[in-house]
Amino acid sequence: MPTVLVLYYSRNGSTAELARQVCRGVESVPGVTATLRTVPPVTTAIEAPASPVPASGPPYATLDDLKRCDGLVLGSPTRFGNMAAPMKYFLDGTSSAWAGGDLVGKPAGVFTSTSTQHGGHESTLLSMMLPLLHHGMLLMGLPFTEPALARTRRGGAPYGAGTVAAADSTGLSDDERVLAQLLGRRVADAAARLAATPGA
Repeated sequence: MPTVLVLYYSRNGSTAELARQVCRGVESVPGVTATLRTVPPVTTAIEAPASPVPASGPPYATLDDLKRCDGLVLGSPTRFGNMAAPMKYFLDGTSSAWAGGDLVGKPAGVFTSTSTQHGGHESTLLSMMLPLLHHGMLLMGLPFTEPALARTRRGGAPYGAGTVAAADSTGLSDDERVLAQLLGRRVADAAARLAATPGA
């Protein structure tokens, strides 16, 4: 049974909510399951190691999660037009997966949350694509044939799903929810098709 890893970092909950919607989209494809994982925050504390298990939410991702997955959807909040440091730190530690070709030929997508409409949404999505390209993954975006992409006045772009989580936000808009689910569904569908193709 193909599995899509939905891997994210979230500090205030908006990216985590997008991740849950991506999982719904993944699991709308018959025979495909979603595995939800997060990454630990980056800390400057040196007195004691950070806990290897989060206090709440999904488990922290491991390199084995990358090796076992049939597809990957990566999410991070925007930090000055780039992915957040915890996600970058995790990806910087995937050299062995890169050397082993663990992600080569697997479909992938990206999603983000920003606090303002012009807060670097698209550049953050692109920044997350770069390491995935180095890993040899097959990037999936969102087509303009999806009405929610033309309709949204907040998050979402051809590069991936997103949300604008301003201080007065009441959560994901309907269009943001639709686009996150579509992204998960597209990656899951590609993973299922590749899994069914001998030698793919």
